[in-house]
Amino acid sequence: MTEIWLGLGSNLGNREAAIRRATDLMPPFLSDIQLSGLWESKARYVEDQPDFLNAVVRGLTELGPELLLEAIQAIENEMGRDRVTVVPKGPRIIDIDILLYGEKIIVSDRLVVPHPGMRERKFVLLPLLQLDPSLVDPVSRRRFSSFLAELPPQGIYPCESTGYHIPYP
Repeated sequence: MTEIWLGLGSNLGNREAAIRRATDLMPPFLSDIQLSGLWESKARYVEDQPDFLNAVVRGLTELGPELLLEAIQAIENEMGRDRVTVVPKGPRIIDIDILLYGEKIIVSDRLVVPHPGMRERKFVLLPLLQLDPSLVDPVSRRRFSSFLAELPPQGIYPCESTGYHIPYP
């Protein structure tokens, strides 16, 4: 079994329900699932779109990296994600990224792990560190918390059932 970390995001429809549904569909290939809290963030890269709700899932899998990618893309497809007609980095009902696959460093045509953008994205680092504050980047061997400390404000908000709290810079 390999410990993996997945990033989830949604900015269309009932975003919280989409993240929970995607997580509910993971047990056939993922065990010992832990879901971070939910985090609201402004869209990056393509900014003219609704805000995202983000979370991170930690779990254990027997699937290899490529089969894991196929499994999460099957969930995205089942939930209505259309990679053909939608603008890259544009609005989506669900987005699931492989952030970490054990300690492996993977570079292929289909997959790069650790996820190349995770060190610059507070909407990934905050929920990731919520689950494991001591997590280390397999490439640099630095704690992910050190990357977080170096980032400029990005307007990330932890979401609770009672609403927004103080924004994280």
